[in-house]
Amino acid sequence: MPQLRQRLRHLLSPFFSQTGFRDGLDDALLQNRSLLLLSNSSSPGTGYLEWPRAHMADFIRGRNIREMLFIPWAGITLAASGQKDGLTASFNAYTAKVAEAFSPLGIRIRPIHREADVLRAVKRAEGLLVGGGNTFHLTHMLHASGIIPAVRRKVAEGCPYIGWSAGANVACPSLRTTNDMPIIEPESFSTFGLVPFQINPHYLDTHPQGHAGETRQMRIEEFLRLHPQGIVLGLREGTGLVLKGPSIRLRKPYPAGF
Repeated sequence: MPQLRQRLRHLLSPFFSQTGFRDGLDDALLQNRSLLLLSNSSSPGTGYLEWPRAHMADFIRGRNIREMLFIPWAGITLAASGQKDGLTASFNAYTAKVAEAFSPLGIRIRPIHREADVLRAVKRAEGLLVGGGNTFHLTHMLHASGIIPAVRRKVAEGCPYIGWSAGANVACPSLRTTNDMPIIEPESFSTFGLVPFQINPHYLDTHPQGHAGETRQMRIEEFLRLHPQGIVLGLREGTGLVLKGPSIRLRKPYPAGF
């Protein structure tokens, strides 16, 4: 337990030394951030985004949020193969899926890919949603659109951020602890840097029978060998983090792994 407490204190360091950002927002992020970072969107026997619905309702309660800006750029295979405007069609399908999931919460979904001015959309957002999918494509679009500094400023002002899977990964300083295939090369691996540690969504510490390859733990140890001062938090399925200012809470049933 002393080692865990020491690591948690490091996670909450106001200096955010791992982010690499020099925009002067570190103290504001530490004090004002409001993040819900989820490992996954679906669990066996439940509907899409059903398992975390109570957590999401609790997270946004009392904020008078009517609409949230949704970033669907990780979801690139939701439309039928060969469909005209395949990526746009996939983003539209993703938006409809998320809108249905948030309807019971009374929240409208405004997709960023339909905005003529994405920076203005971020600036005006009541809340931010970043969906899962391929983290490399999501990061590529974050850099191509130029919204990373705008999202950091918005979160530093207290705007709530909900991300699942890839959307949780990009809240970290880098995408380097994603599980995804690098299907596209982003301008940089740097992401939002809203927290000073890395997350590995969908973390598994089991070694399937008959599997002789690397485990998830071994992959994370490779990262830590090159980044010995880093911290990687493995989020198991059905698990999330709530960060409000300098506080951090684990939503389980399963413990996270350091």
